[in-house]
Amino acid sequence: MRIAMIGGGYVGLVSGACFAEFGVHVAIVETNPQRLHALRNGEIPIYEPGLDALVASNTQAGRLTFGDDIAHAVTGADAVFIAVGTPPRNGDGAADLQYVHAAARQIAHALTGYTVVVTKSTVPVGTSRRIAAIIRETRPDADFDVASNPEFLREGNAIGDFMRPDRVIIGLDQEKTRTDGRAEAVLRNVYNKISHTGATLLFTGIETAELTKYASNSFLAMKISFINEMADLCEKLGASVEDLADGMGLDRRIGREFLNPGPGYGGSCFPKDTLALSRIAQEAQSACRLVETTVLVNEARKAGIAGRIAALCGGSVSGKTIAVLGLTFKPETDDMRESPSLPVLHRLAEAGAVIRAYDPVAMNVARPLLPAGVIYCEDALSTAKNADALVVLTEWDEFRALVPAELAQRMKNGVVIDLRNIFDPAAIRTAGLRYDSVGRL
Repeated sequence: MRIAMIGGGYVGLVSGACFAEFGVHVAIVETNPQRLHALRNGEIPIYEPGLDALVASNTQAGRLTFGDDIAHAVTGADAVFIAVGTPPRNGDGAADLQYVHAAARQIAHALTGYTVVVTKSTVPVGTSRRIAAIIRETRPDADFDVASNPEFLREGNAIGDFMRPDRVIIGLDQEKTRTDGRAEAVLRNVYNKISHTGATLLFTGIETAELTKYASNSFLAMKISFINEMADLCEKLGASVEDLADGMGLDRRIGREFLNPGPGYGGSCFPKDTLALSRIAQEAQSACRLVETTVLVNEARKAGIAGRIAALCGGSVSGKTIAVLGLTFKPETDDMRESPSLPVLHRLAEAGAVIRAYDPVAMNVARPLLPAGVIYCEDALSTAKNADALVVLTEWDEFRALVPAELAQRMKNGVVIDLRNIFDPAAIRTAGLRYDSVGRL
């Protein structure tokens, strides 16, 4: 079994390495010269736990290769996965499909025999059929099928999610599949070892598969925004959002995951996919009001965090030192896309704060995105030096291990603003620090 993976970014690299681990021969095509050079030299351009070792072992075994020649990679491949970027388009939030369409044209020129062309990128409904049209226009003689196979990889746990997934969703042209089952057979073979883990391989229509990714991420984003609003309500009423979330989560219809309040969701998926689904619904004249509201609630949440910090610092942060722990939108990644830290730190800097910041892995990625005056520290404790307030923005495990008394010794005016609820309130207060968390007593 041979496949080509067009795109060596997060989705393409993780998926390609995991397929190779299952014994599939994978050729990853990466047209960015710097990224390609890094990959060929064993350098992983993204932070994902375990990915470096997985890439190294499969490269050494000859099952995983990197190149920039699409024709070479596609020739003789059983399936070609498109895993290029689909960033939000400026102005309206719709997905920018220029890279997907370009890849389709290049694939069309390279096809040599029957091939399944699979959309792995997150794309609007109708994209896979547009890919099929592009290939037919470019190569009327090509023997191929198209499929949609959305990814559900959580940053920080992507390898586990790929190898032991809840489900694998594959969208096919169902009418054609009834008379010609070649595409389904190829993809069952590609996912053969994953299906042996007990994961469900769910075959749907193409449009359903494309929509499922957006619907899943938007639902999870709504869940986060809901618990954030409940946390605000708990603070007003003297209730505990943690107990509330536990009580809700014990209901099997709801579940406990994604019921953790914080400064708002970020990352590469939820912000982009909620905007894209809203756009898809508008174009279909079928409004998704819950999703639209979720976007507004999340933006307001992130925008209000700096004001909350200022209020806890006596109404102003001007001239005050704010220590910030965590810059990424979640732990176990160096992804800064749409991270709550970006609007928070920019607003604090505009208000005259002196910002000291630390993140275990994202310091270099964060520097060009944050205000020029941010002071980057070498560890969590040194970040707290002479701080008027310490703010937790990302729940890295190493922050949970901090000793409150050691924080108190280093801080000037001790207020801890725990926006991820990682600390024990009693322990922080016993150390003589003032403590504020999200939706807790």
